[in-house]
Amino acid sequence: MSLHVDAGQPTRAPVPPGRRHVRRNSSRSFRNWLDLKAAPYLLISPYYLLFLLFGLFPLAFTLYYSFFDYDLTGTVDWTGLGNYSAMLADAAFWKAVVNTLGMFVIATVPQIMLALLLANALNKRFRGQLLVRMGVLLPLVTSVVAVAVVFTQLYGRDWGLINWVFGWFGIDPISWKTQRIPSWIAIATMVDWRWTGYNAIIFLAGMQTIPKDLYEAASIDGATRRRQFWQITVPMLRPTMIFVVLNSTIGGLTLFAEPTTFYNGNVHGGTDSQFQTVSMFIFEEGFREFDFGYASAAAWLLFLLILIGSLINFMLIRRIGGNK
Repeated sequence: MSLHVDAGQPTRAPVPPGRRHVRRNSSRSFRNWLDLKAAPYLLISPYYLLFLLFGLFPLAFTLYYSFFDYDLTGTVDWTGLGNYSAMLADAAFWKAVVNTLGMFVIATVPQIMLALLLANALNKRFRGQLLVRMGVLLPLVTSVVAVAVVFTQLYGRDWGLINWVFGWFGIDPISWKTQRIPSWIAIATMVDWRWTGYNAIIFLAGMQTIPKDLYEAASIDGATRRRQFWQITVPMLRPTMIFVVLNSTIGGLTLFAEPTTFYNGNVHGGTDSQFQTVSMFIFEEGFREFDFGYASAAAWLLFLLILIGSLINFMLIRRIGGNK
């Protein structure tokens, strides 16, 4: 049997088995690296790209122009810390800070307590459990404008339901929109109505991760349900509570939609800015007064306020359960 070799085609030397094995290993290791190392970064990259475009860049842009006198006419003059020093002496800004902190405390503290108690009630077995759990989220999907219309009618001075009920006890009608503390309370109830159910569902998810053996052992030792709640449920919910408190802190200190719609879309916060928040102040300075540099400085001071508030709440929550 003769072998015919084409003279026009060069012959290739056979690949040694050892080199072929090295190529397979290198190809397999590359695929493993691509699957285990690179794939997770590729999957989360859309979020970071969007954050870079719509989050980090606006932050840097705002910080840059907070050092300038920048208005709608295109005038850009370097002022350094002039915007910050002027704002620290601005009575309107500090009034907005006090309003924000006041509404934050009035809204957030009852909201978290009610959400915790509501979650504890939803954690028990009863008929229609799924429907009730879904029902507590209905206020969250309701339009803010619709909520504002309803609560504006409830807190009306002359024909509002709240003043009508107060009239049964001989209380004079309260002007909820023109008085400072009543307006804070009215807006705080709007916030609580929308967000209590949301926080309750988060607490409920945390409660369902607590081992049932702890409650059974506590029952055998004679602990009542109330004691089990405060000695087992609350300490075990510390990580969930940290998330809820920090989330509520950020949302409460950046409050904008509820007070704005409460006064027919006016960001001035009432006739005397009695319920104007810092977010409303930033919007007014930036898009009503067109002082973008001043508004940028106010935005960064709000960021520092949120940072300080979040750190304080974080340290307070960490102390729950004896973690000091």
